[in-house]
Amino acid sequence: MKENICTIPINDLFKPKNGCPICRMEEMLEETYVDFVVGDAMMEPNIRIETNKKGFCHRHFTKMFKAGQKLPNALIMESHLKSIIENTLPNKAGSKPDKKSLEKIKTLRESCYVCDRIDHDIHHLLVTVFSEYQKSEQFRELYREQPFICLNHYEYILRDAMGKRGISSKFMKQFNEDTYNLTKNYLLELKEDTSYFCSMFDYRNRGKDFGKSKDVIERNIEYLTKELPE
Repeated sequence: MKENICTIPINDLFKPKNGCPICRMEEMLEETYVDFVVGDAMMEPNIRIETNKKGFCHRHFTKMFKAGQKLPNALIMESHLKSIIENTLPNKAGSKPDKKSLEKIKTLRESCYVCDRIDHDIHHLLVTVFSEYQKSEQFRELYREQPFICLNHYEYILRDAMGKRGISSKFMKQFNEDTYNLTKNYLLELKEDTSYFCSMFDYRNRGKDFGKSKDVIERNIEYLTKELPE
């Protein structure tokens, strides 16, 4: 596959063949934006307006705290708290709760600047994936050689594939089958390893080797939730 500014990140993400490539996309974007927020974005008023408005989820607040110095984090929080006081809470408590204010708080609790940027950019990266899949047999083979597509991204990528800038009808059947096989085959592998793990607690199998089933619980949790157990 000929590389250019659009395809180089896709090559980098698919060549390792380690886990779900769409998860790797998210991890790359997440690292980029966390570093950006506590770094270069500190002095950009337009970014601060957005971070004040959207805030951050627990995961990304935690990553920002670990990635940046305390002062940048504190400055972000200071202006975010000021925005909540001035724009989200009502000016004063009334005789009954302010429904508009409650709705604003609900929206804020469910929003995250980093999550939104990742979601926006990953759709654009998938457009490049779809484009390369349709024009390059080499990339189609690379796609099929991935260990798996996680359950969450199976739904995500196929939904995008059916969109306006997705996969054409000419390649849809093949793409659907390739993606299905990557997800189904790994689910079957997890199920087999989990069943073997359970069987090892039968007294008749005492002393046998757990083999690759020894970390199957961790692999299940990571596959189903995208997070390793702490």
